[in-house]
Amino acid sequence: MEFQPSDSAEQSIPSPRFTQAELTRYVRHELSSHLYDDSAAAPEGIAIYWLSDPRDIRFVRYVGQTRAPRRRLLQHLNTARLWLPDEKPWWIQSPKLRPLYEWIRQLYRDDRRLPVMVISAWVDTTARARVEERTRIIACLEQDLPLFNVETERLAEQIPLI
Repeated sequence: MEFQPSDSAEQSIPSPRFTQAELTRYVRHELSSHLYDDSAAAPEGIAIYWLSDPRDIRFVRYVGQTRAPRRRLLQHLNTARLWLPDEKPWWIQSPKLRPLYEWIRQLYRDDRRLPVMVISAWVDTTARARVEERTRIIACLEQDLPLFNVETERLAEQIPLI
């Protein structure tokens, strides 16, 4: 079943933009197919996750941590404000965070794609979560993946050269 906005004049041609309510219904309909647990562990504690394009989920764009993956993915989507017209996300106060939300908005503009959240590990403490998150960020940087994480520049300088 493909979700179509209710105000579409022709069912074969989707409207160019959902209203906020239609987008909420669309995201709820699609969300479970955009959340994967690849950790092979019981979902307890803090999840270490990454966001990627659904066309290539191993091409990591953002690494994070959360106790509630579904809610965190919804937060990312809500922060991107996909229902607003195409423009620079002026509502993001920190300029360092804008590239992530511009990327999410670009995915959406490109055939209504949403980012995929892949959980790579579950850890039991906040300190362990910070270590695992940084380890994953460094591994991505070593693979030359273009991350949107704010700490990417600082951590890239710390990667040991061989």
